[in-house]
Amino acid sequence: MTTQYSFADVKKHNDNQSTWIVIHNNVYDVTEFLNEHPGGEEVLLEQAGKDGSEAFEDVGHSSDARELMQKYKIGELIEAERKPVKEKNVDWSSSSSQSSSSQSSFKSWILPVTLGLLATIIYRIYFQSH
Repeated sequence: MTTQYSFADVKKHNDNQSTWIVIHNNVYDVTEFLNEHPGGEEVLLEQAGKDGSEAFEDVGHSSDARELMQKYKIGELIEAERKPVKEKNVDWSSSSSQSSSSQSSFKSWILPVTLGLLATIIYRIYFQSH
């Protein structure tokens, strides 16, 4: 069973001696990670004792960073205090992107071919007149 905490519990851990952060209803003790955080400890301390979900997503953390988070997870928020988690799903396979990619591949070869033909015509005209 996962340990559950209230926001009141989390708010008590808001300094560099004990740093807890809530991200997507999960509670993380990042105290040991303060010195290792690539963005500096200040970034984590700004969110200490709070819900840092929005700030976390705004930065756009890598999948490696998200995997590393599991090491610091100590529990979850109690059910009554949870917020809906907004998933940032990017659909890379939409029909509009497919049509634009096929258009761009068409443009990627038509321009060089046109320039080649134009250069050939100019070359022939120039050397036939001399």
